[in-house]
Amino acid sequence: MKKYKVGYTQGVYDMFHIGHLNLLNHAKEYCDYLVVGVNSDQLVQEYKNKKTVIGEDERLTIVENIKAVDEGIIVNSLDKEEVLKQVHFDVVFIGDDWKGSKRWNETEEALAKHDVDVVYLKHTDGISSTLLRTVEGNAVKDN
Repeated sequence: MKKYKVGYTQGVYDMFHIGHLNLLNHAKEYCDYLVVGVNSDQLVQEYKNKKTVIGEDERLTIVENIKAVDEGIIVNSLDKEEVLKQVHFDVVFIGDDWKGSKRWNETEEALAKHDVDVVYLKHTDGISSTLLRTVEGNAVKDN
């Protein structure tokens, strides 16, 4: 396993669950310093067209208190090249459920120009924030 200096991963981390924890713990195994980007409420509204259940400041506090996380930041962009200007990482971690997608193929190509690797980590099956938003068959109402 290659060891990196600074790793980066990013997500909403709304309704934090075991899948999030697994990804962060596995990411930390690959790097000395792990920075986690928490998508801002505005960014989530723009690209998912839904409001978060937990606000960005609280989500950031949760992420910052995970043992594997060295630093948490609020981010306003999905563009990893843009984030790279702020956080000088040498690897990005993402769940392997994204492998082969157009978005991540393009991200890999873009980051390779900066000598940044993309490492796909095993996705935890059977859990997602979307699944948690469903309670006994009734979707939690989006505001």
